[in-house]
Amino acid sequence: MPRSSSALDKLSELIARARIASLLEPLYPVSKGEPAWPPLAMFKALLLTDWYDLSYVKLAEALEDRASFRRFCGFSSSEATPERTAFVRFRRALITHGLDRTLFETVTAELKARSITVKTGSLVDATIIASASETDGDGRWVKHKGRTAVHGFKAHVGADATTALVERVSVTPANINDGRAGPEAIPDDPGDVFADSAYRGTHFGDAVRAKGGTPRIVATAMWGRDEQETLARLDAWNAPIHRVRARIEKIFGTWKRCYGLRRMRWRGLARATAQVLFTAIAYNLKRSLNILSA
Repeated sequence: MPRSSSALDKLSELIARARIASLLEPLYPVSKGEPAWPPLAMFKALLLTDWYDLSYVKLAEALEDRASFRRFCGFSSSEATPERTAFVRFRRALITHGLDRTLFETVTAELKARSITVKTGSLVDATIIASASETDGDGRWVKHKGRTAVHGFKAHVGADATTALVERVSVTPANINDGRAGPEAIPDDPGDVFADSAYRGTHFGDAVRAKGGTPRIVATAMWGRDEQETLARLDAWNAPIHRVRARIEKIFGTWKRCYGLRRMRWRGLARATAQVLFTAIAYNLKRSLNILSA
């Protein structure tokens, strides 16, 4: 009886395997010593840690007995699978070669090409993610009114307003102002760029216009002679921006509730960036599967 395809099988079909394998070739250039685990299999295994919120220990255990996990990564039913330390070394090699961002950009470009849409706008926002330890020297403290202070990092994200696919990612210490770091998150050919009031000011607005976009920023005040009429104009300007901008909050909610991005798993800005980029890859793959299925 033929095996029915699982969600992981469908996700595997979205990954441009030959292209990803080619990108990962530089990781193991030396042909001596013990054979390395296939880089493509390791890349796909790291995606499982995001989709199922697994530590490397739990991932190694799951690969031993979960047929769907083994099939997704390309391991046969009788083949040995990597231990925890193999994933640690692979992640370190990815960061050393700068391939975490290259993989994100490559996978995202491929998924955008498959999700045929006419881009009408972009979403830009940031979310704070607690550091793995308050002693992490790369993290910083930040406190917003009415909330508990957090030591960690900030992920600045640019997404397509229609498909909600993440197109740009930048990670900074948590105390960096959204408006100052925002230009790094503006996608190419952004269209109307929807953002909250933290992005007011010429620095972000000029960066949007330089890329051919139009800033649509939440306003906190307007001038007018009549209070009621002025408040009505303010609401008329902000309401459509809030309605579109809310889509990026769903992205952050998914990352934190489902993908384990409530806290960084490792110390340091480089590792934090790699974690956010892999979360974005995993999210984009699942989001694209939903778009194409619909």
